[in-house]
Amino acid sequence: MNLPVPARHPQRPLPVPGAMRIFASMLGLRDPDADQWRRLGERLTVGDEPMDRLVDWMASAGMAQSKAVFERALTEGIGNVPDAPEPLREFFIRIETVPDWVDRDKLRKGQRALLRGGSDGMSIARDVSLLGGYQFAGFNKTLLRTGALEKGSNQRFAETMQWAMDVISDGGLDPLGIGYRSTVRVRLIHAFVRRQVSAMPDWRADEWGVPVNQTDMAATLVGALVAPPVASLGMGILPAPGELDAIAHVTRYVGWLIGVEDEWLPRSFRDSVRVLYHTSTALANPDETTRQLSVPMAEDPLSWHYRGMGRLRRRLAWAQHLSITSAFLGPGAMRTLGLPVYMPPWYPVLRVPANVIRSIGAMTLPGGMDRAVARGRREQQALLHTIIGDSAASIGGSAAPFGSAA
Repeated sequence: MNLPVPARHPQRPLPVPGAMRIFASMLGLRDPDADQWRRLGERLTVGDEPMDRLVDWMASAGMAQSKAVFERALTEGIGNVPDAPEPLREFFIRIETVPDWVDRDKLRKGQRALLRGGSDGMSIARDVSLLGGYQFAGFNKTLLRTGALEKGSNQRFAETMQWAMDVISDGGLDPLGIGYRSTVRVRLIHAFVRRQVSAMPDWRADEWGVPVNQTDMAATLVGALVAPPVASLGMGILPAPGELDAIAHVTRYVGWLIGVEDEWLPRSFRDSVRVLYHTSTALANPDETTRQLSVPMAEDPLSWHYRGMGRLRRRLAWAQHLSITSAFLGPGAMRTLGLPVYMPPWYPVLRVPANVIRSIGAMTLPGGMDRAVARGRREQQALLHTIIGDSAASIGGSAAPFGSAA
């Protein structure tokens, strides 16, 4: 049975940045066919049924008590929660049962590859994936209703970065690991947001679909984990054999944990680019909310934390991150985002030689990969500290009101 398609779904595939289209063409990928296009529209009306059902139970059972039991099951395992309510037991048995297709060695390889990207990889996630994603106006409709402007993009990215660092940490995706726990917490927050935003009197379901729906979640998933290593190629971060498929495998398992349906979970690197490309052709439709969110985020480096020469280093960071955005998104997207139409790509150009040398060293020198992973981890931790100083990046902190009631 066909589902309704919200009015936000375009009549035909939308233009995407030229670099993405060229890369997709190199992999033999084409625009979505008629059936794929219809599915992209239909899944705008579908949330995350297992978690939505659990949140319905939590709301009826009393949020304070049920959240405490949820947190215990998340951190200790459902087997260690005596007399767990059946809705909770059903959900956790489901996600604690690791799918047969999960390959732990492949997960570890993908995690280490993402760590090796270091601060440059995380900068691309911020400056290209997240900032460029504000062109997806349909998603912005939900984000703004969570108080995004008031809470600020700096903290929101710090929380997103902390989640990614949890996911790619050593053992992060092991049963009850820190990345597993962070991902399921994000899934719970998504369900709270879906429940509360959809109940707001100004939410237009016939036009926008369901908040935090399957199409938006699929785009966000591949944008967060796959787009950065793809763009990193343009900054000289070269993948070792098998690393890109391993990153896709990480993306598949994280997507499964976070509630993305199977049809959007990539089976290979090429398949992950297909999901990224197809969802982008359906969602890259900017409006006035694009600049509302992008302009403040572009200025965030002007408030970052540096020990010495703070004013100069903040201005340099502002120019550095805009140069990354400009290099990968192009002048058309910069204009749409309300940012300087052209910023010389000086930072990516400067980084290419050093990153190429580092990549070759990691792949050829004894112990090179271990050193590259350790260096990347240090760089990412340092970048997070620069962004938020001594503050904490608590997963879901910027959406706290949506986790306190339903």
